[in-house]
Amino acid sequence: MKIIIADDSAVIRAILEQNLKAYANIDIIASVPNGRRLVQAARELHPDAILSDSDMPEIEGTQTFTSLSRELHIPVLILTDSKTAAVHGFSSSVAFIEKPDLSSYKKAFFDALVTKIANLVETASKNPSAHADVFFSDAGKDFKILCLGASTGGPSAVSDVLKGLGNNFPIPILYAQHIEIGADKNMADWFCSVCPNITIKLAEDGEEAKAGTVYMAPADKHLVVTYAKSNGNPVLSLSNEEPERFLRPAVNKLFRSAAKIYGKNCLALLLTGMGQDGAEGCKMILDNGGYTIVEDKSTCVVFGMPAAAIEMGGAKEVLPRFQIPKRVNELVRKDGNK
Repeated sequence: MKIIIADDSAVIRAILEQNLKAYANIDIIASVPNGRRLVQAARELHPDAILSDSDMPEIEGTQTFTSLSRELHIPVLILTDSKTAAVHGFSSSVAFIEKPDLSSYKKAFFDALVTKIANLVETASKNPSAHADVFFSDAGKDFKILCLGASTGGPSAVSDVLKGLGNNFPIPILYAQHIEIGADKNMADWFCSVCPNITIKLAEDGEEAKAGTVYMAPADKHLVVTYAKSNGNPVLSLSNEEPERFLRPAVNKLFRSAAKIYGKNCLALLLTGMGQDGAEGCKMILDNGGYTIVEDKSTCVVFGMPAAAIEMGGAKEVLPRFQIPKRVNELVRKDGNK
């Protein structure tokens, strides 16, 4: 079993690594000191399980373990100082074991530790849905809007997703893409040529967004939702407000406005792109009860924006691009079909 060890104490990491190496079925592939490094190592090395301290620096513990167990589909065994560790909010692929004091790291402890890791991995392999026991329950939500955000590599990524959504998509799609002034009309026309299954247009100030159409933010304009009509459709606004972190349109602007108006009925996708735009908006969507999917590193041109969302705790699911359309259809369409 390939294992990643995570603890902010170099001493504890050394004790764990030295003792676990004595077990033939354990292969320590990384040892990291903080939550950020843990997420990075897990995404790059694809361990069978993670052994982590319960209190990790740089990323708040709950967010870290949520990202690992629910989004990256990796079982996690947590060393906790509490004999009665609370497990509320964790998926069934997370387990706990009491962390001993320094004098108690003995063979009996490591025998129990290795057994618990093996059981956790075996359970996860026999029941892959155990990783999804919490977030897949959101499939029953009545989503009213789909928001898209992307930057570097975005047009290709977005076209792949849109083509996979099939015909007659049942809700409006709002799309913010970092783009040079003057290039937006040509990009919208290109989308129309490569995605014949769906209508793509530049958004207009004050218009009502309707199902089955993609409304793309024009260059140098923020796209936001001002309110929802009685039929559930969003009314759009284009704004000349100051750029956010030098960006206009900003994905965060769109995502935050949708989160405020639609709450639990908001679904958002954050795809390939440089920087951190969209991460804060993803977190706000989740905090308001909505749902977010970010693109996995394996298919990103630049794994900047999705990585930032994951580290901020704004990613409900992390999927490679080719899996995203199917998942969106499962969430949005009542029958899950295209």
